[in-house]
This record gives sequence, C-alpha cells and structure tokens, in this order.
Amino acid sequence: MNHKLTFRLATENDLVTIIKLLADDALGALRENIELPLSENYTRAFTRISNDANQELTVGEINGEIVGTFHLTFIQYLTHQGSLRAQIEAVRVHSAYRGQGIGTKLFTYAIDRAREKGCNMVQLTTDKKRPKAIQFYETLGFVATHEGMKLKLGY
Repeated sequence: MNHKLTFRLATENDLVTIIKLLADDALGALRENIELPLSENYTRAFTRISNDANQELTVGEINGEIVGTFHLTFIQYLTHQGSLRAQIEAVRVHSAYRGQGIGTKLFTYAIDRAREKGCNMVQLTTDKKRPKAIQFYETLGFVATHEGMKLKLGY
C-alpha cells in the first residue's frame, strides 16, 4: 500500500458508506440493511454515538476514500481499581483493501486512542463464526480470557 491512511471521526455524510462496510461480509450481510434511503434507526444511532463523549465512530481514508471503520466506546468501571477501558467493535476494511495491513493500522490507531484517554485495557467481542478474525486479533496481542454471552432482546 503506497498511500497514506488517515483517520477522522465519522460524519453523518459517511453513514451510507459505513453501513455498506458493515454489510460487506457473510455475517454482516445478514444483519444490515443497505437499502436506500437508510433506515432511520441508523441515523438515530449515529446521532447518539456522535453526541456521546464516550464514543467514537472513526473512519480510515486513503485519498479521501473511506477504506475502513471502527467504533470505540470508553467504559468506566469500578473493577480494576476504578479503571477505564475501551471496547472496540464494528471493525471493517473495504473488501478491495483487505490484506494490505489496513486492519492492523485501524487497531493501532484505536489502541493509541484508548491510551490517550487513559484506558488500562482494550477489549472486543467477535463472533465465533469468524475464525480468521480471531486469529488476526491474536496476532495483535488480544487474548481470549473470558467467555462472552448475549441475550437477544429483538429489534
């Protein structure tokens, strides 16, 4: 990759591109709806994220084109002596740019943001149906220390 990857907070104008990135894999295609106009649910969620100082929806660009995204949430805990941790979710790289180190750069940037905010830990969840993603996270130093569980409430 010869072009510089730059990062910025997402704007509402980026929403369609971000949703398309989220839908651009086997599991995301089952969950997201990229029909235009986008569902108001996406706009409401974006507004809540953007207005919350503890959340950052970030895009990575090359020459003005969005090639990746992630959502970082800063969570205050009482455990670990009242520490702050970062939760990284919704990491996606545009399919045309995969395998070029962009995912690693997205994570490096996200981890640096967590350090800047004073977090003592970065955590993530990933679907067990994504073994390649799990291997990738392990190469970045993430360790599967807990078993995650979810209770779907519908939508």
